[in-house]
Amino acid sequence: MNVGRWIDIDAQARPISLLAAFVPSFAQARTRMAGGRVSSSSPSDLLQRIKGFVRSLVEDLSSDRPPSVALDRYRNYCHDPSGNCTCGDNLPNGKEIISVERESHAYRLLVLFRVLLIIQQLLQENKHGSKRDIYYMHPALFLEQAVVDRAINNICILLKCSRQHLNVVPVGRGLVMGWLRFLEAGRKIYCINSPSTVYPIPVCLEEVEDIVSVARFIIVVEKESVFQRLANDRFCERNHCIVITGRGYPDVPTRRFLCLLVQHLHLPVYCLVDCDPYGFDILMVYRFGSMQMAYDANLLRVPEISWLGVFHSDLQKYHLPDRCLLELTSDVADKKKAEAMLLRCYLQKEAPKWRMELEVMLQTGVKFEIESLSVNSLSFLSEYIPTKIHDGSYL
Repeated sequence: MNVGRWIDIDAQARPISLLAAFVPSFAQARTRMAGGRVSSSSPSDLLQRIKGFVRSLVEDLSSDRPPSVALDRYRNYCHDPSGNCTCGDNLPNGKEIISVERESHAYRLLVLFRVLLIIQQLLQENKHGSKRDIYYMHPALFLEQAVVDRAINNICILLKCSRQHLNVVPVGRGLVMGWLRFLEAGRKIYCINSPSTVYPIPVCLEEVEDIVSVARFIIVVEKESVFQRLANDRFCERNHCIVITGRGYPDVPTRRFLCLLVQHLHLPVYCLVDCDPYGFDILMVYRFGSMQMAYDANLLRVPEISWLGVFHSDLQKYHLPDRCLLELTSDVADKKKAEAMLLRCYLQKEAPKWRMELEVMLQTGVKFEIESLSVNSLSFLSEYIPTKIHDGSYL
């Protein structure tokens, strides 16, 4: 990548110019930030950490040392077949050094400083913005949303905080219904008055309080189509439960909300996903967290979650016809994804039965969707779920 091209876009985007923009408002700071999480993430504390970090870089520049940033590395899985690793312990696994001396790193530092400047402004003015807002402030520099996302994750690691502490507000996609009541910013959300009515999952979980429920369990479904099927069947009313969907890969608010419910209600949680590599990956995000946000995995995963289905054994058990099946081998990306997931250490250490199901999927070369169970009857899922829970047919 030609870093000079990006620097020429905006003179203020130069690393040294960005540092100069930070310095006038910064108080004295003596040391770079060390490893380990810190206990306080108030705006004033974060602003102090930003000042200390930038001050240390300025000291490097004044001493003719190339500026660099040391980031803790976090991971929630590796490919060690022995399972003798520390993945998932929420502890750093070494350091990544980002140095201005390397061309690709210079661009990363450029982006990191620019995003850090925006976050500093949000904190100082007590304002909030989305990741998309940040991207559109400098689209010529950032190029794509993923660049901003990576910078925000790096800043979270750097400042030892979670994303919500940066006043960066996510755009929520998740939905919830069922026997549940809570307050959101003082507003009463009475799902319990109409358990089949769909509500958006709150985006700012710090504003959620007074959670009350008479539900017996929580169901997490991969897809909105399945969620709406259960709503139409009035599933929650008949089964005294809560149903959640992240509408595919769950966003941060959905995962945090699920964690909050489990923490407060102490209910069993079951997950229903497609019998394919992407459904399996979504299931693992709920239980183990994602690699991109491994630094915050303890706040975003539900180790208690059980896999309710759908399983390969459901093909024979519920007599699904061949027309409901899809060939795994026909999609090279599917097969490669499944083979890569099979190597993840947490399947070996914590979920060997899940790993066996993935092996069966690969061996048979067959995948199918949750909706294929509707070949028996349109409302078959509303019978399938409580029956499997009652029989203990989950992993």
